[in-house]
Amino acid sequence: MTRLILSAAALALLAGGALAQDVVRMGTEGAYPPYNFINDAGEVDGFERELGDELCRRAQLTCTWVVNDWDSIIPNLQSGNYDTIIAGMSITEERDKVIDFTQNYIPPAPSAYMALSPDADIAGGVIAAQVSTIQAGHVAESGATLLEFATPDETIAAVRNGEADAVFADKDYLAPIVAESGGQFVFVGEDVALGGGVGMGLRESDQELRARFDAAIQSMKDDGTLNELLIKWFGEGVATF
Repeated sequence: MTRLILSAAALALLAGGALAQDVVRMGTEGAYPPYNFINDAGEVDGFERELGDELCRRAQLTCTWVVNDWDSIIPNLQSGNYDTIIAGMSITEERDKVIDFTQNYIPPAPSAYMALSPDADIAGGVIAAQVSTIQAGHVAESGATLLEFATPDETIAAVRNGEADAVFADKDYLAPIVAESGGQFVFVGEDVALGGGVGMGLRESDQELRARFDAAIQSMKDDGTLNELLIKWFGEGVATF
């Protein structure tokens, strides 16, 4: 892992107080537990909610949360509907051409296939994946038939009802589903490493804001609190820094 060394300028940004009118709108999907989801009180919850609130506290910014569908999450950032994407978004070269990223707050983690049977055909069968994800891109290039859905729940339902042979997604997202399925779902094949970890997306013009969040993320890596948060939400086997 390449560590970002805090510069004096970044430290100054972290230590300096934000203006009273500084309000950063944090854009998330709210449908990808444990990364982010809507709890029973109708509020954004999960790993990224807790992380985002702590990053805003360290950067001395006032933050509010905005929920947006995944398939339009980058266009709506660019349109100014919110100021960040903090939604389990993997850092890729393709995305980095249109938006900017902080350093990663989740290290590169595996993706996995989940099916109803260990004999599911993941090489040439029908594989469900969420639209506009690195997993969908991988399936499209794999030789299998890609079946895309707008939400993660729909990909799981496609496997359950026989519409797809397997789903391909972040293993951290699928693991609780497998564990709680009572043997209905199983992992199939080998894990696949994709992307450069998960980072916060921002408009390319917002370099000062990116520097503030970079400094806050690095401070959480340095004092161990980011690893504690990863373990709290993803379990002891999660990749840490």
